[in-house]
Amino acid sequence: MADDGGREAVARAHSAAVGTRQRFSAVLPVALAADPPWAAGPLPYPNAGRTADAARRRGLFTPAAGRALYEGRWHTWGSAAEGPLRLEGMELLRVPTARAPYGALAVLHLAVAPGTPLLPLLRAISHRRQVGRGDPLGGALAPGELLRGVADTAAPAGPFAPTGPYTVVFVAPGADLGALALRDPASGELAPGADVFLRSLASRSSPQDLPLAPEALPQLRAQVWRISTDWSALVLRQGAAFLGHRPDTGPGDFYDWAEQSSRTVYLDALLLGIAQRLHIDELTDDLSAVFEGPGLARRVADLEQRIARFRSTYWRQHLAAHGPANDLLVAYQATHRLPERFAQVLAEAADHARLVQTQESQQIAGALGVLTVLGLPLGTALSVLQVLGDSDPWHLVGALAAAFAATGAALTTRYGRLVLSSLRAGGVRRR
Repeated sequence: MADDGGREAVARAHSAAVGTRQRFSAVLPVALAADPPWAAGPLPYPNAGRTADAARRRGLFTPAAGRALYEGRWHTWGSAAEGPLRLEGMELLRVPTARAPYGALAVLHLAVAPGTPLLPLLRAISHRRQVGRGDPLGGALAPGELLRGVADTAAPAGPFAPTGPYTVVFVAPGADLGALALRDPASGELAPGADVFLRSLASRSSPQDLPLAPEALPQLRAQVWRISTDWSALVLRQGAAFLGHRPDTGPGDFYDWAEQSSRTVYLDALLLGIAQRLHIDELTDDLSAVFEGPGLARRVADLEQRIARFRSTYWRQHLAAHGPANDLLVAYQATHRLPERFAQVLAEAADHARLVQTQESQQIAGALGVLTVLGLPLGTALSVLQVLGDSDPWHLVGALAAAFAATGAALTTRYGRLVLSSLRAGGVRRR
């Protein structure tokens, strides 16, 4: 792959590859102002008499993850088509944040017509150069058309807004994909180019779009998750891909179950990761602007409350008793550095909380100092008049004047200046 000719040959092979089963789901953020007129729950994907509905899928996840994934979720079946793509169904999952209270994720489940190479369609979704076709998610399959009157598909604004949909790809190979996907039937060794092809599917790119340095191949193989000897998965920033490693024998094959899992339970794990990223992106941006504007203590308290709600609702690294979903979520989190970023959010929030607490302590101490400076001379003067039994109003006025003069003199001392400075600093920071 180092020379241009070899890279071009590999790119042509990837772009011409056709699997026996080619499916992908496109996940994109939308705004959902009202509940859609769809059936409640996730898309119930059938397989050999077993349907992966909400009840079955909830049993695989922890209660907290199940609530986040299956409450506030709807589905509908579809039949729209555009070119070689056919819509099988759609889902909507509410993922509200502080900035986007109507935030949701729309999932479009798509099938590719038999005999159609998949990679050029994926590259077109990413608007790669020299792809030679328009965005396949257009026309009858345009999200705005499919979700018209149901959800707002306008691209969200913000520093971390995604530039395109997140795709989850499933490919079951035929016997003709030996060099790109299959294991050697005699030795069991995986084809050398399988992981590179898997990378192309997950990144929606060919080796010419994003050339892979030979030195990076071990790192790529370390990222690939071997679900079993029969198939592998790779999770990247723009998408995830599942690729089989033995020929598909048709209905009744193992790939029936693999396809169902990749489009249900494994997709759900990735949806939770996407929801986590949306929240962490927003918290990161809000923390960077915490000193802008009035009400520092109020803003810090609000951020702490949002962080606590996020931790109890979405922040999970252990989803299920079964490993695959956990591994997928951890892979997504690692790709976006979510654990490190959330740890930084917690550290910054704790620093801001300590700063607010220090300022409030300074204000309290300053207020007590003012009371001492004002109250001591005044109390002394009034006590002297009371002991002397003097009730003359002019003497009282004189005592008050003397007390204020003593207070003014005290405020010019080092202690008095420290008290005033503390009050002024606290007042400026809290505006």
